[in-house]
Formats: sequence, C-alpha cells, structure tokens
Amino acid sequence: MKKSIIEKIDGYATTAPSSIAYEYLGKTNTYKELKEYSDALATYIDSMGLAEKTPIIVYGGQTFEMAATFLGIVKSGHAYIPVDTNSPGERLTIINEIAKPAACIAVEKLPLSLAGIPVIGPEKLKTIFSKPVEKPSKDKWVAGDDVFYIIFTSGTTGVPKGVQISHDNLASFIDWMQSDFGIESKQTFLSQPPYSFDLSVMDLYPTLTRGGRLVALPKSVTDNFKELFAVLPTLNLNVWVSTPSFIDICLLEPHFDEEHYPSLSHFLFCGEELTHKTAATLHARFPHAHIFNTYGPTETTVAVSQVEITSQVLADYKRLPIGIAKSDTTIRVVDDQLQDVQEGQDGEIIISGPSVSKGYLNNPEKTKQAFIDLNGRIAYRTGDLGQLDSQGQLLYKGRIDFQVKLHGFRIELEEVDHHLDQVSLISQATTVPKYGKDHKVSQLIAYVTAKKNNFTSNFELTKAIKQELKNLMMPYMMPQRFVYLDTLPLTPNGKVDRKCLIKEVNK
Repeated sequence: MKKSIIEKIDGYATTAPSSIAYEYLGKTNTYKELKEYSDALATYIDSMGLAEKTPIIVYGGQTFEMAATFLGIVKSGHAYIPVDTNSPGERLTIINEIAKPAACIAVEKLPLSLAGIPVIGPEKLKTIFSKPVEKPSKDKWVAGDDVFYIIFTSGTTGVPKGVQISHDNLASFIDWMQSDFGIESKQTFLSQPPYSFDLSVMDLYPTLTRGGRLVALPKSVTDNFKELFAVLPTLNLNVWVSTPSFIDICLLEPHFDEEHYPSLSHFLFCGEELTHKTAATLHARFPHAHIFNTYGPTETTVAVSQVEITSQVLADYKRLPIGIAKSDTTIRVVDDQLQDVQEGQDGEIIISGPSVSKGYLNNPEKTKQAFIDLNGRIAYRTGDLGQLDSQGQLLYKGRIDFQVKLHGFRIELEEVDHHLDQVSLISQATTVPKYGKDHKVSQLIAYVTAKKNNFTSNFELTKAIKQELKNLMMPYMMPQRFVYLDTLPLTPNGKVDRKCLIKEVNK
C-alpha cells in the first residue's frame, strides 16, 4: 500500500529530524518540530469532542505555524479551510456561514469574532505546540476519500464556493509533480502565494513529502520592490512557483538572471495565462532552467496539464499552449451538447480523473451544475474555452464568461489581451468592457502599463500602439480607449484584477 501524505511528511522527522522544513524571513523550523507541533495539535483537537470530519477554519499568513496547523488538523481527522490575513473580514464571516465549521484556529489574531464556534487563538496555540505528546494516535488521520482541505474560490456571484479536495485528489497531484517535472527530492521551493490560493499547494506538499525546504515570501516583502529585490538573492531557491504576474514584477530587476541565481533550475507557473513575452524574457535570462506552463482549476487540484516552454515551443506558438494532461486524467473539449469537437475547434474544457473534486461544500446546486457524470466518471466543467491542436497540446482560448458581444461581434477579452501583449510599446495590459444603459457592451477599454518611450503625450503613444495592433487583430477587436497606469491592480492571489477594473469602469 502506498504511504499516505501524512506518513511521507512525518517520515522525515525520523530519517532527517534536523533538516529544515520551513524558512520564514530567516527563521527556520525542522521536520522534527513539524511533527511535534502537528502531533500536539491533533491530540488537543481530539480532546475537544468536535463533530467528526467537520472542517476547521485556519486564519493566518505564510508562517511555519500555519503549515503545522494544517498537518495537525488532518491528523485529527478534519479538513482545514485556509483564510489569509489579507482577506477582508466580511469574507471570513461568509466562509464561516457557508462552511459551518467545527472550530477556528487563529494562528494570527482574528479581526472579528466568530459566533457559535470554539476559537483557538495565537497564545493558546503556542501553548499547545510547546507541549509535545509521547504517543500520538494515527487512528483518525485523513485518508482516501476523506476531505483534506477546502479552498474557497471567488464565485461569479460574489458568494465564494468551498472546493473540497480529498486526500486521494491531493495524492494524485503530488505523484504527478514528482514524476513529470524532473524535480529532485530535497529541493528548496519558493512559497509565495497565500495559503488561501490553491497555487500554494504546488509548493507546500510537493516540498514536504520529499524532504525539501519551503522558503516563504510574505506579502509584506513582495509589496515592497526594494525589499523584494534585496531578499530574493539570499534565498538560494531551486524551484520557483508563482503566477505569471509575479514573475513579471521580478523581471523588472535586471539582475534577476541565471548568473545571479545559479541554483534556480525550475520555474512552474499556474493561476493565469503565461504570455509569450514573459516566457521568452525568462528563457533568455535563464537559458538552462526548465520553464513549465501548467493549467488546472481549483476544482481539479491545482493543475492537470503541463508543457515545458523550450525555445522550440516559443518558436512554434505565438500564444503558448497549456500542455498535455497528466497520465491519470482525461481532458476533453466539447460543444454545448457535451460532444467532442474536432481537432482545431474551440469548445469547453472538461476534466475527469482522480484529482477532480467531489464538489462544493454545502452547495449541492452549484455542485450539480459544475460536476457532471461523463461516461460513468465525475467530470468538471471548467467554463474555459479551449482547443486541442495536432500535437495533442491543449490551447487556452479564454473564459466563457469573459466573452462579450460588441456591435454583433463575439470577442474574447483574453484574446484581445494576447494581441496587446505582442505590441513592442506595452509592458502589460488587460481589457475590460464598458456597459451602456441597455446593459450591452458599448466599448472596450484597454488598461496598459507602457514601456519607457519618447512620446510627448498619451495621445501619440495610443496612436503608435493602434498602428501596431492593426497588423495583429481584426478592426472590431480594437479597444476604443486606452488608459495608462504605472502598475495594473492585482488580486490578493497575484493575478491581474480584471474584475476590479470592470467595476471601476462601470461605476
């Protein structure tokens, strides 16, 4: 029988107890401490008499105590729900109402009170961690189809949905990370996304199940570019995990290259589209590193497809592919009737396999809409438009809900973004629709961060950009207005915040 995820992580407390598991702003903690902290917390949770398998909210940042708390919770037979300290208080309240958790563990002080559930605060947690237990029980460990974690996504209606990921869902993902990316054991991974964003799972468990070191880079550092560029070279990273938007920020630093980061061997991207421009720049800076574009919704456990971005891929594709499915997973591209479309045609991406979630927590209606029975297997309807090419590569064509109609033409906003990205004068851009009184799209507005240029006015700059775009896109796709910003707004998860700009435009 295969070892469980918990067993793999705990094993290093025996075989390599003094190995560093976690580093946070220079402070380090070992695998021995990870086991002792999590065992102590699991034993305490057992003593609380909570309803079995009911989830527990965990509130905090990117500290070792968070990782130890996650492990302690799953050792006690419960799933955990991570909520980041940068989340608004209202989100915490909504998650509490939807999830109906058994308890909350506040690794950092809660910004508000949560009615009706026991709360373990920071001081109490420190006390629990400081008292190791002699013979921790393994009887209740989360395993098999038990839910391991629940991550709340934003939800199109503004009400978040709790995606339930089981132990076996996560095990399928970890196995793929071990087999398909050429990453050796005991590597140092960057841990940059907050734990409430499922991209963090791409660094957290693939590192801890293989005896590696997680190096956290909290928001307080990433928000301060001067501090960020001072800290990054000191981390001695081997594996980089982030959104493309975050690597775009790092590429602003001229010394972010192979010469100054000789140990960086792998870059893994997920969460949003990796542009050709970003990948080409990174490939030029790190010619010997392995750069992977991955794809997958939260509902399918982080990612399910990957492609290494080589110089050949950069030459063959203007818009980068999102890869080939992992061996235990089937990706189909279907029409409205759920019939497979022909090679080279657009359709909705549907995913089935052992890493597909069982559905949304306490939300049977949304679960029924998104998770369907396809030939006897649970399949997830992604809402993403895609296409399979002659090489079997999956091509991403945008969100179905980011498709708008303007003057009778159907336009993919992400396709417009893709064309903007090709313009020599543009550093980064995104497109948003402006709606008229009839609630129909009246114009497209491009928000742009421009490269350094010699134009004396934005009018002249826009004229030059439009001239380049004429050779790239159909006239009906051309944005009617261009707005210039120093930086584009990002979500707490590090993605370009298109929804924020849509609200701004349509006040």
